[in-house]
Amino acid sequence: MKYIVIAISFLLVSCAGYAEIPQQEKYRSHQVQQGETVNSIAEKYNISAAAIYQLNPDAKNGIGPRNILIIPLSEVKEDPVVASFKKHKVRRKETLFSIAMKYNVTVDDIKKYNKHLYASSLKKGERIHIPVYPKENTTIVETTESSSNNSGNTDLAVHVVAPKETKYGIARKYGISIPELEALNPNMPGNLPIGTELFVPKETVIETATIEEGVFDFYEVQPKEGFYRLKVKLGLTQEEIVALNPYAKDGLKEGMILKIPKEISESLGVEDASKVNLEDRIANMDKKRLTVMLPFQLRKADSDSVKLQEEVMKNNRLLRISLDFYSGVLMAAEFAKDKGISTYIDVIDTEGSEQMVSSKIEDRNWEDMDAVIGPLLSKNVEKAATMLRNRNIPVFSPLSNRNIRLTSNLFQTLPNDDLLEQKMIKYLKDNLGERNIIVISDKGRAKQKQALLAAFPNAVTLSPREEGFLYVVDIDKVIDRTRENWVVLESKDPVIVSNVVGLLNGMPSDTHKIRLFTTDKNDSYDYHDISNMHLANLGFTFPSVSKSYDYSDKDAFVVSYKNKYGVLPNRFAVRGFDLTYDILLRLAAEGNVYDASEEDIETEYVENKFRYSKKMFSGYNNQGFYILKYTEDLQFEEVK
Repeated sequence: MKYIVIAISFLLVSCAGYAEIPQQEKYRSHQVQQGETVNSIAEKYNISAAAIYQLNPDAKNGIGPRNILIIPLSEVKEDPVVASFKKHKVRRKETLFSIAMKYNVTVDDIKKYNKHLYASSLKKGERIHIPVYPKENTTIVETTESSSNNSGNTDLAVHVVAPKETKYGIARKYGISIPELEALNPNMPGNLPIGTELFVPKETVIETATIEEGVFDFYEVQPKEGFYRLKVKLGLTQEEIVALNPYAKDGLKEGMILKIPKEISESLGVEDASKVNLEDRIANMDKKRLTVMLPFQLRKADSDSVKLQEEVMKNNRLLRISLDFYSGVLMAAEFAKDKGISTYIDVIDTEGSEQMVSSKIEDRNWEDMDAVIGPLLSKNVEKAATMLRNRNIPVFSPLSNRNIRLTSNLFQTLPNDDLLEQKMIKYLKDNLGERNIIVISDKGRAKQKQALLAAFPNAVTLSPREEGFLYVVDIDKVIDRTRENWVVLESKDPVIVSNVVGLLNGMPSDTHKIRLFTTDKNDSYDYHDISNMHLANLGFTFPSVSKSYDYSDKDAFVVSYKNKYGVLPNRFAVRGFDLTYDILLRLAAEGNVYDASEEDIETEYVENKFRYSKKMFSGYNNQGFYILKYTEDLQFEEVK
C-alpha cells in the first residue's frame, strides 16, 4: 500500500512543481483537462488563481492535459448544495446567458458542471447538466408577472412597451439577442401589448426600439456571420451596416439585431440551404398525432343513393380535391409506418365554413397534438392558426399560395407568386449574358413589367395593339439576328398568350434564335389554342411550386398508389403525400416541426420541395421552388 502512496506523491511533484505542504489533509489533486486554464480551474473550486500558483509555481509557465495540480482545500469556499440535476437540450440560437436565466442559475453554475464549456461554445442539440439547488438557497421576491426570477437582479431595468415596439426592436435597443430577452422574460406574451413590463439590461446601445415602417426591417445575425458574409448575403458593406447600426462598430455577434433596408429583407431567401434526406435523421419514434381539416362536405353526400353521391362528387370540385389530397395523406402515413413511425390521424370536416372551423376546434381536446394540416381556404386556415396559436400547435396551409396573415404557428407551404417572380428575374439576371432581352406585356401586368425593367434597363418592350394582339412585324423589328433573343411574356389573357406563342414559333429558327420565358405560368398557358409543341420548340421556361414526374418511372409512391386505389395519383394526391410525409419525418427527426424548420435545410419528395424560412414577425414561408423548361420531348426538366 505504501508504494501506491509514494507513487502518487511522486506524480504530484513531477507534473507541476510544488511548495512545501504543511498538512496533507488540506489539499487535493486535480488532473488538468483539455482546454482548462488556471483561471477556469480556480473558478471551478471557488478559489483564487494566486492560491493555485502558490502551491504550483511551475503552472505559471503554462499547463496542459494530464498535468496534476495541487488544490488547497483550506481555501475552497463552500458551494451551495446541489439537490439534483436537469438535462437541457440546447436549441438553435440559445446562449449560456439565456439558459441560465431560464433555470434561475448563473452562467458559472452551468460551466462548473459542464467543464467543456470553459473552452468551447454551445452546440445545437447537445445535452448539458443544469444544477438544481434546494429552494431554501433561493430567494425570490414577487414582482411583475413578466419574470419574477429577475426581480432581485440589480443589473436589470424595467422597459415598458410603447406603441409600435416589437421584441426585435427592444432587443436591439439593449444590445441583446431575442433568446436573451425571452430568457429574462419567460412569460412574455407573443403579441407584446402596449404597457407590458419587461426586464432588460440597464444600459442601452441605441435610443429607440422602433424603426421607420415601410423603409427598414430587422435582421438577426446568424452563427459565424461576420461583415464579409453579410456583404455577400445582404449586399451591404461593413460601413453601411455600421451606419445603420452604430453599436455594431465593435463587431458582430450571434443574435445581434440589425436594421436593414426593407427591400433587402423582403428579397432574402435561404439560397445556401443544404438538401437533406430526413429518413436518415429519424430519432423520435413516438406516435405522431395529426389533425387533417378538409372541406369534405359529407352532409351533401349523405344519401343511400349511389347515383346521388356520384352527382355530388362530379359537381363538387372542392370535395374531389379534398378526397384526392386525403388519399395522399393516408399513403404518407403508410410510408412512415414502413420507417417505424406510427401515426394517429384525426379528421375534421370543415364543410368549407369558418364557423364550422371555430366550432370544431372549441369542441376538441388538443393535448399532445403535433400538427394540423388544413383547412384549404385561406380565411379558414387563418382562423385555425389564430385559435391554436396559444396552444403552440403548428398549422400547415396545404394548397393556397395567397399572401395570408402569418401567425407564429402558421406554415405557408406553397411559395407565393411574389417569390416565384423574384426568383425568375434572378435566374434571368444570372444567365442572360450578352443575349437580347425583350419584354412583352399587357396592362394587367404593369407591376411585373416595372420589375423587369428595373432589373434590365436596356430591355426592349412591346405591348399589344389596340385590337389586343401583335403582328409579325411588331416582333420582327425588335429581334436581334446576331445573337439569341430571350422573350419574357407577361399576360393572363389566353388570346394574347396564344397570339405571341404562335408568332414566335413561326419565325425562321436559322435567323431568329428565340427562347420564351415568363414569371407567371398561369392558366392561360393551358388554353386549348396554345400548342405544347410550340412551347417546347421555344424552350419555354418558368418558375413553379412543383415539378411534374414521369408516370412511366417505377417510383415507389406511384406504384403503391396505383396498387391501392387502382388509378394514378393526380397533383392533389401527390401534394397530400409530399406535405404529410415531410411533416412526419420532421417530427421524427426533431420531436417538433419548429425545431426541424429552424435549420437551413431543403427536403424534396415526388413533386414538391420544402425549405422553410421564418418570417421575422410572424410564421414560416416555404421557399422551395423549381425553374422548369419545356423540352423537345414534351417533358419538363429542372434548370439550374
